[in-house]
Amino acid sequence: MPQPTTPTTPITFEAPTAAAMHQLGIRIAAQAHGGDVILLSGPLGAGKTTLAQGIGTGLNVNEPVVSPTFTIARELHGQFSDGTPATLIHVDAYRLGGNAYAPGEDSVDRLLDELESIGLDEELENPGDNTIILMEWGEQMAAALADQRLDIHIDRPISTPNRHDTTGELTSDGTRTVSLIPVGDSWRQRINQLTRPDSSEE
Repeated sequence: MPQPTTPTTPITFEAPTAAAMHQLGIRIAAQAHGGDVILLSGPLGAGKTTLAQGIGTGLNVNEPVVSPTFTIARELHGQFSDGTPATLIHVDAYRLGGNAYAPGEDSVDRLLDELESIGLDEELENPGDNTIILMEWGEQMAAALADQRLDIHIDRPISTPNRHDTTGELTSDGTRTVSLIPVGDSWRQRINQLTRPDSSEE
């Protein structure tokens, strides 16, 4: 289980293995409520999908939690710890935004237009009572989202020798540093629960 290294705001965890990253996702899900927006960012190979899978496990999602890259968004169904239905909308924002702006159009307007075109704009602005939005590569959209959210950033070592395979791709080796930044009072009131060893069991 990952251990917090800085029990302040933001709270930082070390995840030395994929299992530790998955367990952190479970612990985050234990504190999640309907209506939450969670933004997940980090470089390729950082472990975003592994963390998302842990969140899915914590929400009792029985469907596979995989990268939604080719569909942009996937809707998954599970349950909160109290047994009420939970809907996890897993979004990949990597391909949103583009660079072909209309005259006078800024990046936020472009993103909102694209979200509207795929039917996610209202869901992101006002998630349903049983819905959690989990957005990968979401940092580019922070200004367009609700002011109550949890920002998660994953850093991974890239300068250590033997962290690449023969093709030059990053491997799964190396401890990840996961920073949790609560934005708004809702997550600030819950974030410190993640430092408690039994937080995934509540």
